[in-house]
Amino acid sequence: MEVPDMERSQGTPAHPKSRGRRVADSRAVEVASRVGLCARGVIYVLVGILAVRIGLGSDTGQQADRSGAVGTLGEQPFGRALLWALVAGLAAMALWRLCEAAFGQTVEGGEKWSRRLGSLGMAVFYAVVCVGVVQTALVGGSSGSRPSDETSKEYTARVLDWPGGRVIVGVFGAVLIVVGVVILVRSLMRKFEKNLRMDEMRPATRRVVAFLGIVGGAACGVVAAGAGLSVLLAAVRYDPSEAKGLDETLRSFAATPAGPALLIAAAVGLLLFGLYSFCEARWRKAAEHRTPEEQPTGATGPVHAPVRPGKGNDEVDDQQAERSFGDRAEDGQHDRGNDEDQEQRHG
Repeated sequence: MEVPDMERSQGTPAHPKSRGRRVADSRAVEVASRVGLCARGVIYVLVGILAVRIGLGSDTGQQADRSGAVGTLGEQPFGRALLWALVAGLAAMALWRLCEAAFGQTVEGGEKWSRRLGSLGMAVFYAVVCVGVVQTALVGGSSGSRPSDETSKEYTARVLDWPGGRVIVGVFGAVLIVVGVVILVRSLMRKFEKNLRMDEMRPATRRVVAFLGIVGGAACGVVAAGAGLSVLLAAVRYDPSEAKGLDETLRSFAATPAGPALLIAAAVGLLLFGLYSFCEARWRKAAEHRTPEEQPTGATGPVHAPVRPGKGNDEVDDQQAERSFGDRAEDGQHDRGNDEDQEQRHG
């Protein structure tokens, strides 16, 4: 496993980077990643707020998904400007994930093909979302992009009509379930902390970030697994209406024996994940931006104490002369002592 540049010890010589690696580790890509994480945080916070309002019975007609979040943002003062800012953030997120897919992530294990494939999927996902927000910003309305429920059902119906489409839909649903479970488990195991500069946080801040990452990530995993289960049922029953988007998946939680409480819990979890995204934007690890000449070379050899110029050199010489004189005096005393012993034995 290749050790990322940011985690190399100071005693290891720095290896020259390829042009692509230098681009992926550049300051511009780092800024894009942090801006993109902030955009993700905005979306999840708004989705969480909308879902909480639905769970409390104050449904305003907005979808508890990305389209609802975009619509809510467009309704605010200077809504169009906010939408274009969101477009910039989503584009930055897609660019960052695309660089990770091409050159690997800057965190431990980032060169694995599974990590690169996941980054490629996220790049495509955020690019599609970005295009939807661009369409809404151009129209200038507050209706948001197309609801995720309609999109899920339409795409599922199209794929089911393909040769072998039922298998494709079923595999996609199963993969989504596995992804949701993995996100849930990794969140509970606090794997996300390896990507953060936890040593730079105060103890209280570290506890807050850990709480946001655990609860928020677990909520995202549960919601993703729920959406995957609906897609899998659509394949098994050959019924595209079974496929659910984010909004319908969240609303289905209210139909469980737990009632609206489960919906509210999932909504709060998504909101907390949005807040965690802001923390990740602040403390996520990044590659070193120093040039190879500035990297520590780990040179070996004797280490000399620094010598001050001027008067300090004279003081050092005087000290060395005093130590030499003292050593010679001790040797002389030792020799005289030996001579006296010999004289006493002969006498």
